[in-house]
Amino acid sequence: MGNTAEDLGPNQRLIGIEGSRAQLATPSLVIDLDVMERNMRTMADIFSGRPQNLRPHAKTHKCATIAKKQIELGALGVCCAKPGEAIRLAEAGVPSLLLTSPVVDAYKVRRLVGLLPDLKELIFAVDSRLAVDLISAAATEAGVDVPVIVDIGIGNNRTGARDTAAAVDLGKYITSKPGVTLSGIQCYAGYVQHIENPEKRAFEAKRSLKGIGDTKAAMFEAFGELPISSGSGTGSYDIDLEADVFNEYQVGSYIFMDVEYNAVTRPDQTAGPFATSLFVQTTVISANVEGRATTDAGYKSFAMDGPSPKVFSGASRETEYKFLGDEHGWVHLPAGEKDLTAGDVLTCVTPHCDPTVNLYDFYHIVRGDTLVDIWPIEARGCSW
Repeated sequence: MGNTAEDLGPNQRLIGIEGSRAQLATPSLVIDLDVMERNMRTMADIFSGRPQNLRPHAKTHKCATIAKKQIELGALGVCCAKPGEAIRLAEAGVPSLLLTSPVVDAYKVRRLVGLLPDLKELIFAVDSRLAVDLISAAATEAGVDVPVIVDIGIGNNRTGARDTAAAVDLGKYITSKPGVTLSGIQCYAGYVQHIENPEKRAFEAKRSLKGIGDTKAAMFEAFGELPISSGSGTGSYDIDLEADVFNEYQVGSYIFMDVEYNAVTRPDQTAGPFATSLFVQTTVISANVEGRATTDAGYKSFAMDGPSPKVFSGASRETEYKFLGDEHGWVHLPAGEKDLTAGDVLTCVTPHCDPTVNLYDFYHIVRGDTLVDIWPIEARGCSW
């Protein structure tokens, strides 16, 4: 994607103009850069001096600029959920990638292996012999060696070896194949991440960690020390650190936060050290009914798999945001609140950041009230 004014959309003209944040053509996806950078530094500081490392998940942001910033702050590299994401980020200069979902399509595997040797690192997570066979064949044909880690099923078992015996068996199969090197394990307890109550979340996290630790020990007994044990997430990283099962942490949403993660409390009953940096900015286009208004951000502007957006600024935070259709949102003001008027601007917290990001081509980067840059979302739409 080129960086011409036309490519970057109608808000390119506003970069550097004081007060331009309020003038954005909407709906716009907005990053408060001061807050995002603080979130990134905070997580980097948590891991500074520890033996564990960060490998943040790029499925959250899908953006090479952000991935590079994470690496500059000490991350080993980033994770990708889909081959398309990895290819776009690699083409944009991101040097180290871990595919966290098994890839069982020969074409996709060949495309990924074809990124080598230009990449510093490309790692595949696998949970079947088919995946191993495809990677082995592509790597052998290309004359490269590819690190492979065994994905372990946990919780709802979305992916992963079904138990410890299956993980060890798959590890043995990997060691028998050319072009691949058994390099460790991966496990993501996704069902734990959004448990709001900290005691319940800790209980479930520790239960999953027990199973992961047992499998890790069995893999060590069978194969010796393996360099990678990768997993965790924004909702459980602090609990997982105490258990010391992982040496790579796949945190993702901490850079942005959203309505779902802001509801996940810590023992101090706060959402933890990370603040909301990602917003959808929307404009009131009609306000002819008392106590309510219509905006230009509907189903096409927010992910629909979670709660409703939360109004952050432009109206009371008790304002209720609903949807009137593909193109329109509906806001209902609290009793006694001054009515909105056409042209008023609202800033909303995204319900679920990852799929909301996937709806947009650009991030509008602001510091204070000024648009300072526009970043392409290179891997937007890469669902393959």
